[in-house]
Amino acid sequence: MPRLATEDAEIGGQKIRAGEGVVAMLAMANRDGSVFRDPELFDPARREAHRHLAFGFGLHQCIGQPLARAELRVALVELARRFPGLRSERALADVPQRPMAVTFGVAELPVMW
Repeated sequence: MPRLATEDAEIGGQKIRAGEGVVAMLAMANRDGSVFRDPELFDPARREAHRHLAFGFGLHQCIGQPLARAELRVALVELARRFPGLRSERALADVPQRPMAVTFGVAELPVMW
């Protein structure tokens, strides 16, 4: 997301002068250590998960967010109901990640039941 600074600013100790170009790495927003404890750790039970920016924020929040969350909730509950013994084949620490992708996350999650 390239942008042009309209006035002098300082972000994270870095001075940015008016007219300089900046790039916002939105994929990094949910890895802010001041917001998320252990931001590099995949933790589906994370207490501060509601603070992530996957659906935008405020005025720019995705209008489909409630539907997407409801669909995911229904799908996960039904998956757990149909496969009560469903579990990962690997320890969470051994699940391969996609660290270089635009959307960070799990590369694969082999399961068994």
